[in-house]
Amino acid sequence: MNISKDKVVKIHYTLKDVDGNVLDSSVGKEPLEYLHGNGFLIVGLERELEGKNPGDKFDVTIQPEDAYGKYDEALILDVQRSQFETNDPIEVGMQFQVMTPQGPSIVTVIEVTDDIIKINGNHELAGKVLHFDVEVVDVRELTQEEIDAMKSGCGGCGGGCGDSCDGDCGGCGGCH
Repeated sequence: MNISKDKVVKIHYTLKDVDGNVLDSSVGKEPLEYLHGNGFLIVGLERELEGKNPGDKFDVTIQPEDAYGKYDEALILDVQRSQFETNDPIEVGMQFQVMTPQGPSIVTVIEVTDDIIKINGNHELAGKVLHFDVEVVDVRELTQEEIDAMKSGCGGCGGGCGDSCDGDCGGCGGCH
């Protein structure tokens, strides 16, 4: 069975930067399992996986526009300390979830002063060329249980669980 929309796919991958440094890998762990064609992977990698079969191995280079986007200086913002709803100390490197017009997003603190917290809304891999070594481990149809879980709002295989999930959705890995 080959990879196509709405198939459950398991892959092993190693992600490297342009210098060959390993940024992330599933090798030696459980393979990454996701629902193909539903935006759970970066668009460039998902496109390269389309049509592949279990046992296929390949290397691919993904440009920023097909990964986490180009680095955008406009996503670096100065925010008044009073805007942060925490009494805990705020330090460089901390991450916070914020609401944007496009929905929730993660920002990283990059500078702290007495009055201003400078945040960066770019993904940590924005603007980076990514190299993947990939092995397709398995491709299968969704089970009826997974389909039912997604219809109930739980998300099942790699989906969003919303508020209806207690962390044990069943399906292929539960809530992510």
